[in-house]
Amino acid sequence: MGSNSFKFKQFTVFHDRCAMKVGTDGVLLGAWADIGGCRSILDVGTGSGLIALMMAQRNGLASITAIEIDSDAAMQARENVICSPFRGRIEVLPLSLQEFQSTVTGKFDAIVSNPPFFVNSLPSPDLRRTGARHAGSLTADELFSISRKLLSESGTLSLIYPFQDRELVMAAASRGGFGLSRETVVYPTPTLPPKRVLMEFTAGPGGESVGNDLVIEEERHRYSPAFATLVRDFYLYL
Repeated sequence: MGSNSFKFKQFTVFHDRCAMKVGTDGVLLGAWADIGGCRSILDVGTGSGLIALMMAQRNGLASITAIEIDSDAAMQARENVICSPFRGRIEVLPLSLQEFQSTVTGKFDAIVSNPPFFVNSLPSPDLRRTGARHAGSLTADELFSISRKLLSESGTLSLIYPFQDRELVMAAASRGGFGLSRETVVYPTPTLPPKRVLMEFTAGPGGESVGNDLVIEEERHRYSPAFATLVRDFYLYL
């Protein structure tokens, strides 16, 4: 496949019209989020549709709503869905989360999001990339407060953030009425500091959370067994 697309085992994602391309963050969250038993899933900021497609592959009974504020990306996500085996179970809407909340009457069993999160870094000169990467379009506080309204009583909110922002996210979760139930700290290699953290939240103060570490590569171009196991159903040649 060329640079305009990324081929997975059961679907192909074209991303040439998306500000944010297919990357490890999306694959991590799409493979890690606990969606067992869910019947309705919301993907916030779907971009190319990658996470929504992964959710559909992992849960054959769920209906997925994918929202995306960038109209070009939303159109491409819709095209990726139409060309996939899961076209009947994924709906792509060109809306922000703030706009979407006023259009829904039901509740979701799970919300997943690879949100805009670079709060303290300088904006990119590319305005579309800035919107996709920077928290000005969706702050953590907005994400938690709106998710609280949209989730079912036992629903989960699964996110990926830079590890350096973990405490800021935890504070926003507390303000939004969420507690941490599960997290995985992601290391690029065994010798480098953590780069990302996968976090699952549930409504309420939360109890004792389950945590673990995940190393992506044992050495350059050699995935760790844990990462390979996590993404085996998606990546070719694994």
